[in-house]
Amino acid sequence: MSSLHITDPDHLEASNLFYRDPELYDAVQSDSDSVRICRELIDRHRPDTRTLLDFGCGTGRDLELLAQHYDCVGVDLQPGLVDYARRTRPQLDVRTGDMRTVRLGHTADVLACLGNSLAYVHDNQGIQSVFQTFAAHARPGTLLLLCCPVAPTERSEPQHVSIATGLGTASVTINYEWDLRTQINTMRRRWVLDSGEEAHDVIRRRVLAPRELDLYATLAGFDVVEMTDGFGRGTLTGPGAYTVARYRS
Repeated sequence: MSSLHITDPDHLEASNLFYRDPELYDAVQSDSDSVRICRELIDRHRPDTRTLLDFGCGTGRDLELLAQHYDCVGVDLQPGLVDYARRTRPQLDVRTGDMRTVRLGHTADVLACLGNSLAYVHDNQGIQSVFQTFAAHARPGTLLLLCCPVAPTERSEPQHVSIATGLGTASVTINYEWDLRTQINTMRRRWVLDSGEEAHDVIRRRVLAPRELDLYATLAGFDVVEMTDGFGRGTLTGPGAYTVARYRS
């Protein structure tokens, strides 16, 4: 499959350390603000929300918290993550499905696509298909919540960070590459654990500029009502952003 297309589930698992080790993913992302921001946006734009569909739910970490407030269903492309979610969070309704093509047969008050899931769809046709999936699960007034890169991360020098894991602290070296033609931001990571064990992964994400998101949403029947970086109402500084849109027809 071309590098411009979404990677198949097996390739995704091979390329991303978190997908190979869902428990590590949960541990590293345990302090994520995603659910807090998501709930604030829902309270602002659709406070009567009762039902939510999460496309790209991964391990179900965010879905578990959202399910404390809404009737939720999660969908993810990768069987390994779905199996992990079902095993560790058996109370959740989590299903395997490709968000370009999945059809659950019902609508919801809120459609969520968090954790940069949309960024793994690299080609324009695939992105259009994802928005068609959103429209297929929407009714007038349904809220769409997206979290994805809106600008590239560009660094001339490697970034060095320390990340707490279930196996101790990992020293991570990250190199970024930006391909303007394809709008793909590549992140190459080298992990070194306290034990000396090493791991490597490569993550490629499609960057969608705000006006592109406006266009894809409009073509699918949604009107964008807010874009924010999550640090304040209406603030948009990049590289990541939450986009809120409402289905109109």
